[in-house]
Amino acid sequence: MRLSYDLKTLTGDAAGAVASTVIVLPWALAAGVASGLGPLAGLYGTIAIGFFAAVFGGTRAQSSDTSAPMLVAMTVVLTQYAGNLAQAFTIVMLAGLMQIALGALRVGRFVSHTPYSVIAGIMAGIGIVVMIGQVSPLLGATATMGGGLVETVRAWPGAFAALDANAAVVGAVTLAVCIWWPSRIGRFLPAYLVALVVGTAVAFALPGGVPTVGALPTGLPTLQVPVLSPDFLAGAVQPALILAFISSVNSLLSSQMHDSLTLTRHKPGRELVGQGLGNIAAGLLGTLPGSASLITTAVNIRAGARTPVSGALRSIMLLALVLEGGGITEAIPIAALAAIMMKIGWDIVDWHFLSRVPYISRDYVTVILVTLALTVFTDLVTAVAVGLVVSVLTRASEVGRVEFDNVVSVPLLDRTFFLDEEGDTSADPFAARVGFVDLRGYFSMASANELLWAISMDIQDHEVVILDFSSTVYMDDSAARVVEKLVDAARVKDTECIVKDLSGPVERVLASFDVFRRLPKDRFIVGRDEARALAKRLLEERDRKGGSRV
Repeated sequence: MRLSYDLKTLTGDAAGAVASTVIVLPWALAAGVASGLGPLAGLYGTIAIGFFAAVFGGTRAQSSDTSAPMLVAMTVVLTQYAGNLAQAFTIVMLAGLMQIALGALRVGRFVSHTPYSVIAGIMAGIGIVVMIGQVSPLLGATATMGGGLVETVRAWPGAFAALDANAAVVGAVTLAVCIWWPSRIGRFLPAYLVALVVGTAVAFALPGGVPTVGALPTGLPTLQVPVLSPDFLAGAVQPALILAFISSVNSLLSSQMHDSLTLTRHKPGRELVGQGLGNIAAGLLGTLPGSASLITTAVNIRAGARTPVSGALRSIMLLALVLEGGGITEAIPIAALAAIMMKIGWDIVDWHFLSRVPYISRDYVTVILVTLALTVFTDLVTAVAVGLVVSVLTRASEVGRVEFDNVVSVPLLDRTFFLDEEGDTSADPFAARVGFVDLRGYFSMASANELLWAISMDIQDHEVVILDFSSTVYMDDSAARVVEKLVDAARVKDTECIVKDLSGPVERVLASFDVFRRLPKDRFIVGRDEARALAKRLLEERDRKGGSRV
């Protein structure tokens, strides 16, 4: 992307980098501890994804880190491959490669169209999982995230029995600061940072001490060699795909918010490439994967950032802290980080959207509840897969109703339809030998069966039926097959078919399936007058042959 750069822009980017660093530092530490890999994994993961996504991504002032949804997904991978971390990090690299492929294939615009009911269910489930997973460390016990809801809850009685009162006090104070810190002050002094400082200060003041993170090891992480055995890679595709999907959706949603704040337009394909490169780097370094962050991106922009330089600067600042300031985490209480994680878990849930559940369609509620339950009680792979399937089925049902409502099937009274210029009204006032079917709008598999059942019943009541395509915008293969069956049903019932105003893409679709192969060429007409003339001729021929149903 082309950027004009000056001192003012640099100042804004630097301010954004400082502000987002303050926000992301406690979160990165907490994420590393919660994953079981240690705080350094959270920091280096944020450094890697933040730098590569900024430099190679397609959203100007985007800020990326080891996001909560990716943390939950990664803890599942780490649990499954606890005995071989090289395989777990290979899955991260594979997820990054998948994101690059999605970006190169320009699939980003479709990924961002994931129904919000699925996203809301997943986010709510992730928030619940994060909060439940922090109960034990909040009480001074070991974190149990990644073992599943049942195992996590089973650990609670032991955590309460071995309650560390000092840790509980530190956690409660930290959580209180996170919740009640004034939002107006939070714009300049983030609640997470204040809560971390206050929680650490309380830990110092309490006699007996509390469990702490300890000093970070300095230096660079050890490079991970990817595992490339065919047997492993075959099983790694599914978890890698879910990591790639979550990172992509999260990043593109953040990009959309970025655009609304900056009045710019992101490049979804390039954004996915940048996120993919960041996750490949995270896997190679043996750290947590990530995605763009709605929170830190908003903070970055509001602080004045406008270009990718802000994201790169933030990673450089974090790297300097890791290499030169490893002792900064030595006194940080684990309970304080758990409290911060719990507040972040709460904030992940879109409570405003969920508050509208009593007022929205049952179909959307079903998608939300199914996705949420599967996220909490099974895993994200199942939740995303089933959630999308349920959403597609729900959407198909709704689309089918809309499409079906656009069909007009009516009888045409002879005395009205065939009224000649002299106003002859000798025709039977109740006769309706011609039927008219107006197919308006879009037609797909969603409405195919209903169309076939309803219109075929109408066709058999008439001697001639006019299929009007003048207002038809689109038809897929299923709808084309229905039209073919309608023509066949008319032939079986000895009903003549007239095709009116067939043209454009719809004509090409129907022609590709040879739908009208049994219709004579003279049955294709343009305009109402031609339809009237042809219908009259067909009925007169039928009358001469003695085939009238009247």
